[in-house]
Amino acid sequence: MTIVNPYLYFNGNCEEAFNFYKSVFRSEFKYIGRYRDVPQAQRGIFSDGDDKIMHVSLPISSETTLMGSDNSEIFKGSVSTSNFSLSINTDLQEEAERLFQSLSIDGKIILPINETFWGSYYGIVADKFGINWKISFESSNG
Repeated sequence: MTIVNPYLYFNGNCEEAFNFYKSVFRSEFKYIGRYRDVPQAQRGIFSDGDDKIMHVSLPISSETTLMGSDNSEIFKGSVSTSNFSLSINTDLQEEAERLFQSLSIDGKIILPINETFWGSYYGIVADKFGINWKISFESSNG
């Protein structure tokens, strides 16, 4: 089985973003490391400030881990939040609604979550960090 896990880059606010995601997904960090944790001998590509997040992983389901870091100098200018969306499918409509509402706090609702003509309960939101999320629940009617 091949599993795709999203890796998000932030400009200094990775910790804030992942604390938000931790509350939304009701999960705990599997790992959180800072640039200061990188051994001096291996700091070659990591020139950012000590308190910035070098890597964080947050399991959001049994098969998916959301990962991220603060941009290292090697990634500057190569990341855009406008060219992708993270898609979440839930087992319960109530969970889709909860995730949508939680992710929309201080964000922007692009498409309100609602029943669609193709039988999904579906909506799109950009969270307060600019990450686009597509939330859906596949109803039995579709």
